[in-house]
Amino acid sequence: MNYEHLITIEPNKRSGQPCIRGLRMTVRDVLEYLASGMTIEEILADFPDLTVEDIRACLAFAADRERRLWVIPSTERAA
Repeated sequence: MNYEHLITIEPNKRSGQPCIRGLRMTVRDVLEYLASGMTIEEILADFPDLTVEDIRACLAFAADRERRLWVIPSTERAA
């Protein structure tokens, strides 16, 4: 998913955290709601400015960030 048009980073908004469409809702907020067990429908009901596409963009952003942080383990063993 191309999330670049949905996830924005502005230095003066939420301390430069990735936000959704310039809103004050951060990617981390959405991920924490999902991790706590909230359904997409519950999040959308609580935050009517969000869309299903916004939530999917948060997941894609997090997956992409994780992919970039992934390190191939060394094949050397400690003696």
